[in-house]
Amino acid sequence: MRIRLDDEERQVVFGQCLGTALKGRGRVYLEGELGAGKTTLTRGILRAHGHAGAVKSPTYTLLEPYELKGGRVYHFDLYRLGDPEELEFIGGRDLFADDALCIVEWPSRGEGWLPMPDLHVALSLCDSGREARLEAYTEHGRSALEALAREAALADTISNGERETP
Repeated sequence: MRIRLDDEERQVVFGQCLGTALKGRGRVYLEGELGAGKTTLTRGILRAHGHAGAVKSPTYTLLEPYELKGGRVYHFDLYRLGDPEELEFIGGRDLFADDALCIVEWPSRGEGWLPMPDLHVALSLCDSGREARLEAYTEHGRSALEALAREAALADTISNGERETP
């Protein structure tokens, strides 16, 4: 699935839709160059779960945990990870429990240690906006993509002035 995100606001809204589709659990891996919008997308995902505050990238701490109404969300940034084994020292295996939502920026730095993602999102710069390419690896990921597709179709129908009952 490819989605065009024309500006930061749409990227946050897309993140909210993605957060809702994930139903508060799973593993989402975010790839993209510096400035592609990984943390902006994460802000939207967190908003879907009730977080209204600032969202900073945990570049130096590797992890920012959130206890929210929808459950636990762990935001990882592995950009400065020296060795994937470092994830073991911060309790990574426990944090990737099935009942939590784990968002991982720069997952390639944890290759060989990280479990398979439910969804992989590749963000790239595209004109003045961004493009998100999503790929599902599990049944949970496929369900989330189906929910996103239904929501996008409904939004297109509404924006065209044709309101249909789903």
